[in-house]
Amino acid sequence: MRMTVSPERYARQVRFSPFGREGQERLSRGFAVVVGMGALGCVIANHLVRAGIGRIRLIDRDIVAWSNLHRQSLYTEADVDGGVPKAEAAAARLRAFNSEVAIEARVADLNPRNAERLLSDADLIVDGTDHFAIRYLINDAAVKYGIPWIYGGAVGASGMTMTIVPGETPCYRCLFPSPPPPGSADTCETAGVLPPIVDLIGSLQAMEAIKLLGGRKERLHGALIHADLWNTEIKKMKTAGARREDCACCGLRRFEYLDADERGDAQIVLCGRETVQIAPAEPLRLDLDGLADSLKSAGRVERNPWLLRLTLDEGVSLVLFPDGRTLVQGTADPERARRIYDRILSP
Repeated sequence: MRMTVSPERYARQVRFSPFGREGQERLSRGFAVVVGMGALGCVIANHLVRAGIGRIRLIDRDIVAWSNLHRQSLYTEADVDGGVPKAEAAAARLRAFNSEVAIEARVADLNPRNAERLLSDADLIVDGTDHFAIRYLINDAAVKYGIPWIYGGAVGASGMTMTIVPGETPCYRCLFPSPPPPGSADTCETAGVLPPIVDLIGSLQAMEAIKLLGGRKERLHGALIHADLWNTEIKKMKTAGARREDCACCGLRRFEYLDADERGDAQIVLCGRETVQIAPAEPLRLDLDGLADSLKSAGRVERNPWLLRLTLDEGVSLVLFPDGRTLVQGTADPERARRIYDRILSP
């Protein structure tokens, strides 16, 4: 791992005296995991890689789509045309920005089966996801292993962020004991999203990450920050004293999301897309080349290094990954997606 700082590349950061050379050298040894390479993840990873973090792992389950391009700043039209997974496209772009950083792409769906393996070795976890259940899963893993993490979310023209340091601050469940009921919270699918709020929230998250990894924990903002750029309002709600002894996670150390027993295939409607993800109960090892040959009679088959796409005459596509995870594109109806999946892929 790189242990020295390039004097020209980071000169302006080092010149900022509260951070300085010591902060830069600490950052250059830091390892962060960014979960979700959508709009927030792009902003966060871009700042951390350009700032000279030592190592970064990018986790995302999706591929680049046309609806991403207005706000997800690391992707291009060529990524859409090529059906490139977001983690791989982001890693390629970031390596072109800074060859000194060790960048790892993981095309994966973070879930209770793999969360500890993907998160437990990090110095810091940063939330770029758009899914409540994944945030509770991150919170469980972070508290269990004592890893700081930075929550962030943005929808419409509003967003929130909070930094969690296990043992020192409230955890996510202290403030939000359980996820909102399905359909009760706005999403980018129902409310849309304007790019500037993503830049603001992602930049706040990246700044907190730089403070933590640079050894400047005393400069953390210590608040739940809410920003509404449409009405030009920013509120900073201090979280000191909000830690709960009876919190199921950090108080009682019950890691209910991490220890969840997932049985059967899991189905998730992806935000902002007419796409349903179907994931097997246990990861598979698919022969995508063999499947490409056997599926030719069902529709148009396209293959790239990471996945196989089957486009059906009915305007629906199935995107298959080597671990058996499938994106059914062209519908937001889980039941219809399941019928199509079973018709094409079930034995």
